[in-house]
Amino acid sequence: MYKNNVIDFVARREQKKTEETIPSQSHSDEAPLLDLIEKRDAKIQQDRREVKRTILTEFISAHVVVPKRGLQKVAIYDISDNGIAFDLEAEEGAFRKFEEIAMRVYLNSQTYFPFFAKVKNCRFIAEEGVYRVGGQFDKSSFNSEALGHFVKFIETVSASLKRDSGDIIVSNIK
Repeated sequence: MYKNNVIDFVARREQKKTEETIPSQSHSDEAPLLDLIEKRDAKIQQDRREVKRTILTEFISAHVVVPKRGLQKVAIYDISDNGIAFDLEAEEGAFRKFEEIAMRVYLNSQTYFPFFAKVKNCRFIAEEGVYRVGGQFDKSSFNSEALGHFVKFIETVSASLKRDSGDIIVSNIK
């Protein structure tokens, strides 16, 4: 008789989900199914997020207006269509929930575009010595269209960024 050695991962995944929801008293001789696709996708997402944070902190210069202290540099932590998260050094102070803040994103040392956001949360990150501020963009502001394009640019570029590991070296050998 012919023995089929092909493992049906879809059926085993469904069986595993059923076993997780219904407690079983019997033990199976089958090894647990490890879904490599889920693990790979999670790793890819993590790598993209780290590269995205790198581009946000090293490529883009952002500042926020801090009352009585003026324009202060911040490190953008995350950005999306709806808002921005950034880190502000602890000595600069914190923002209150629902406070409206003015921000600037600099494209070079002299050129920037301004926008406004409303603080949704502000929490102290002791390990890093910063306040992490989450703000929602003011979509009714004069610059919301430019901001939307800028966010799309960052999202599109960060999806295909690669980190230079120095694997290609050009020499001047004659």
